[in-house]
Amino acid sequence: MRAHKRTFKLDLKWRAMLLTSFLLLGLTILIVWVSNRALVDQFDDARRDFYERQRQEVHFNIQRSADVMRQMASLVAASDSLGKALLNADTARASRALRTLWPTLQLDAGVDEIIVYDRHLDVITSTGRESTLGPASIDLTWLRGILTREEPADRLVCRQSCQQYEAVPVLAEGTDAGVVVLSRSLADVTRYVQKSSGSEVALLVRQQGEAGGERFLPRWNALLTALTHETELLPFIKAFSRQYTWEAIQGRSLSYSRNGRTFELSTIPIAGTDSDGDTLGSFLLVSDVTTQMESIAGTTNTILLISLGGWLAAECILYLILRYRMDQLRAISRKLPLLADRQYYVMRQGRQARRSLFVDEIDTLEKTAIDLEIQLEGLEKEVSKRGSELETRVRELARERDFIRGLMNTAEVLVVTHRRDGRMTLVNRFCQVMTGLDEQALKRRSFPATFAVERFDEEEIFSHGSQQECTFVAVDGTTRTIVWYHTPLITEEAGTEVISVGVDITERKTAENQLSWLANRDPLTELYNRRFFEDSLRRAVVMGHFGAVLYLDLDRFKDVNELSGHHSGDQLLRTVAATLAELNRGSIVARLGGDEFAVLMEHASADLAIERAKQIAEELEHRSLHVDGRTHRASASIGIALYPDNGDSPDELMANADYAMYRAKEDATQRWHLLTPDQQGREDLKNRVFWVERIRSALLHDQFELLVQPIFRLKDLTIQHYEALLRMRQEDGSYLSPGAFIPVAERTGQIVPIDRWVLSRGIALLASQSDDIINLAVNLSGQSLNDRTLTTFLREEFDKWQVEPHRLVVEVTETAAVTDFTSARGVLEEIRCLGCQVALDDFGVGFSSFYYLGQLPSDYIKIDGSFITTLLDSEESRLIVKAIADIARGLGKKTVAEFVDKPSILPFLANYNIDYAQGFYFGKPMLARDAGFG
Repeated sequence: MRAHKRTFKLDLKWRAMLLTSFLLLGLTILIVWVSNRALVDQFDDARRDFYERQRQEVHFNIQRSADVMRQMASLVAASDSLGKALLNADTARASRALRTLWPTLQLDAGVDEIIVYDRHLDVITSTGRESTLGPASIDLTWLRGILTREEPADRLVCRQSCQQYEAVPVLAEGTDAGVVVLSRSLADVTRYVQKSSGSEVALLVRQQGEAGGERFLPRWNALLTALTHETELLPFIKAFSRQYTWEAIQGRSLSYSRNGRTFELSTIPIAGTDSDGDTLGSFLLVSDVTTQMESIAGTTNTILLISLGGWLAAECILYLILRYRMDQLRAISRKLPLLADRQYYVMRQGRQARRSLFVDEIDTLEKTAIDLEIQLEGLEKEVSKRGSELETRVRELARERDFIRGLMNTAEVLVVTHRRDGRMTLVNRFCQVMTGLDEQALKRRSFPATFAVERFDEEEIFSHGSQQECTFVAVDGTTRTIVWYHTPLITEEAGTEVISVGVDITERKTAENQLSWLANRDPLTELYNRRFFEDSLRRAVVMGHFGAVLYLDLDRFKDVNELSGHHSGDQLLRTVAATLAELNRGSIVARLGGDEFAVLMEHASADLAIERAKQIAEELEHRSLHVDGRTHRASASIGIALYPDNGDSPDELMANADYAMYRAKEDATQRWHLLTPDQQGREDLKNRVFWVERIRSALLHDQFELLVQPIFRLKDLTIQHYEALLRMRQEDGSYLSPGAFIPVAERTGQIVPIDRWVLSRGIALLASQSDDIINLAVNLSGQSLNDRTLTTFLREEFDKWQVEPHRLVVEVTETAAVTDFTSARGVLEEIRCLGCQVALDDFGVGFSSFYYLGQLPSDYIKIDGSFITTLLDSEESRLIVKAIADIARGLGKKTVAEFVDKPSILPFLANYNIDYAQGFYFGKPMLARDAGFG
């Protein structure tokens, strides 16, 4: 039977309301569409302007970063010590020069890495965190062009990441010494762009091949090297990349909605290139335009509401008819979504109990919703309880996982787990770096074979663990020394796996060997030093042994330094050293300091010692040095002392050898002299041996004393510091001047422990001085300027007494500093780097070269007293003092006049702008306690 078609009755009133509603609705839609279109066009224009500004801002920030790096690179390249280190291929000195600048470059400029190349474009040293690109990414052709043009250049390279490189040529002594390259990640630029734009920013690098990792976008074949607010932005970009291709986002902005928010994404390409010159890097800007879109929607809605005013008025009648039931239904519909937000009280809140004759669908819906609310509330409590327990456990496991993962991948140690058969089951990132193999390749290899672990005692390692040291060749070809610590893993199957941790101690081993060599060698000649020679002599001169000591002193060596400069003197010393080493194979050859050498010939007879001395004298006669048309011959006077005939102790033997050397200088017929028994009884030799024992006793029983003499500042006649003067205390309580024992101490090597005593006592006096602005000057001998451990001793004393280093002024004579110029300058520079001040004493009577005044590190110049005492009578003295004062002032050094014994000298000193003065007129040497020292 055919079903009747349902019909709806609609009277005129409802038809009129319906037609009016359609008409008003059509007009409303048209007005709203036109207004919305205009707002959208205006918004698009604003976003295009915003994109162009951000594109310019990105390139401006990249260029500004390059300019900052260029300034920093120029600062590094201008380092004098770095230039000299490159010229001399001195890696250690270059590293020290970088360490002084590195904190500033890293903290202020954000520099990631500094790489220093020599003129041959070989890496000399580097500092900082090595970039993912590494030094191998730097095009040597590019660096070679920089050296050719002698001008800086920058480069942006995008591969695994985007790195800015700034290269600046290093010029030293008028020639190209090398190139300094600074590296900086574009991550900093990402932060600048984020701050300026207010948008989230990501830096993408297109990859030439497949890559991996959390930040890799497969569809774009791009790697996110830097992004802001990674937790929120990374999932967003991944979702966006899955929806749009890389070509679709180039040169345009795309809108993308996520989680109820509207975002606009645009790309800005940058000039980073790969090895083929392709542009690979781009900035991705993600702007939240939800507010703008909501504003457009709000304005559109306002227009819509105004247009719908009349239409809503026509609908009021219907609203009044259905008001109560529709309100009830709307209330239910508003509350139901709140149940999803765990608001389980809304359905019952504010509900009034009522009885109705008629129960319709709305009443049934309300009752069902209340029952649902009660059931959900009970379930939520149970789920909340269990979820809280699960969340706590998950957090604990996540912390443990992150800690282990971070420790494994960031620690610079080798971490391996392996089974009894040697097969590796887990390796960390450092293992892959050292071997050049990936994780899967390593897991297919044997642990002992891969890391060259010898004497692999399987039972001991898997039972109790062990420690062993071995060497293996890393992927870069270097031999590394590794200390392995093996520990059995506690698993369900005990004794099945072991974790082995390897620590690379290669640098420590190298440093230990180098320090051992430096402790026993003279840095200029590479012969043994005085300390090693004295230790060897002490072991040789024992009961039942015999031999000879040859003591050499170069003739007219001072003339070489004065006429041809210290470089020529150093060259002559190296020539003599090479000759001695060649002629005395099997014997111990040492440089005692300055121009003095010694040879220890164990088990040598007198005839053999004489023959060897003749050979040395004859061979040195054929050695000469030609400088600027002058010829300097390497002649030497040689003293020979036999043991036990000429002494049964090292000190007595050296004193006798020294005496024999002086006898050789007096002999015009031959260059050598063997000490005879009758000469050994001479009074002057006995006197020298007496002073050797007397000095040893004074050092042992603390019989030295430091007197102090004030040094006044002339402009206000106030005491700025004191000079410590060494005296030896005699049995009757009187003090002995250093002129009686210092020459012997210098000849026998006892001057070095005397210097150590003076420095230690001087620092102790500073610690006892209540006025911390008072400084103390102490005298240092020339032999201590060859002691490379001096600065370590000073640092320990300053730490021991808690004294600021700048309060100590170290005085060295001009002659002592210039005799061994290279070593002296190195030690003095270390002393100044420690914080101490340096004074050149007795200036004007030694080599008298203002060249040395500019080359030697110093703060004070002490003009020799022989010029000061004759200022009143000698025009020549006045000219010399004025010249020294003018040159010193031009070099930024203070001047001190010595031996000021009368007031009539003061006007001359004031006229010459002398800064300080000392002498009997101002104060005689006094006990330290009388000057305020404790």
